[in-house]
Amino acid sequence: MPGYKGDEFATALRSQTYSPPGMTLLHLADTATRDRIMVIESKLASPTLKGFFAFGLFLQALFSAFAASAQQAAPSLPLLFDARERLARPDLSSLVRLRFLTSVDFPPFNFTDQNGKLSGFNVDLAREICSELEISDKCQIQAMPFADLKDALAASQGDAVIAGLAVTPELRRQFTFSRPYLMLPARFARNLTVPLDGKTAAALSGHSVGVVKGTVHEAMLAAFFPAIKAQAFDTKDALLAALKERKVDAAFADALQLSFWVSSPASAKCCALFDGPYLSEQFLGEGMTIMLRQKDSVLTSAIDHALATLSRNGRLQEIYLRYFPYGLY
Repeated sequence: MPGYKGDEFATALRSQTYSPPGMTLLHLADTATRDRIMVIESKLASPTLKGFFAFGLFLQALFSAFAASAQQAAPSLPLLFDARERLARPDLSSLVRLRFLTSVDFPPFNFTDQNGKLSGFNVDLAREICSELEISDKCQIQAMPFADLKDALAASQGDAVIAGLAVTPELRRQFTFSRPYLMLPARFARNLTVPLDGKTAAALSGHSVGVVKGTVHEAMLAAFFPAIKAQAFDTKDALLAALKERKVDAAFADALQLSFWVSSPASAKCCALFDGPYLSEQFLGEGMTIMLRQKDSVLTSAIDHALATLSRNGRLQEIYLRYFPYGLY
């Protein structure tokens, strides 16, 4: 299964079998609500919570969170760590060095800038992790082809992969992973000339919504929004062109791609993100994590500690806004 790279992200889970019963869709409407309901989906995955009982529990928690929170204007990350959780920082005094491995083909996460310097969200995050662990003098970040990352880590040519690699059962049998630090949601984008009766996805009922054929987003739209008229396109470019030309009223796709497109000259200001974002582990995976060797449990715990601290103190949010000023959520 490919990593979350460009168009590959949309097809990362294409081979999965999708079945709506028991699935949970998180509709993240505002920051305070997101911070409180990010853990609900994992709880609903329990075998003891199924069917309408699980759905009712989810709705109760969701509406309770809405009632207790207010909209925030600034783009913000949902907290993936419990603010009350304190992860102990393991002793890394015996660590000789920490070598992060990444690629340069996944902007804005990891790429080379106009000066040939390794840059991106993942690169800055790796440096912040090293700073938080007080081992900056021992840290290195090396770029290599994406296809070589797994073998390089297995051969001890590096210690941690931070490159948007999708977590799969196959990889979990060979490696271990940090806690997720970023979830890549699905979003709607609408053509602004299309009148809609409402500000939620319910307003799209009966409207034509484009998706890329054979992708996880096509399956996700069918599972969670059956009242919407889906229209499939062969490629992302064909989908966006149809949205711009109003051949469809809206599109449902990866929030990363839609966010950059609607704010770029290519869209000619035709369109805007609409409602959402939406998260579902069954369709969109576990999120972005750092991959390590299974034997390196102390280092994995240290990275989890750093990620939790960066989430609490706002540094992760600062990096996020640096690369996603318009936000994904």
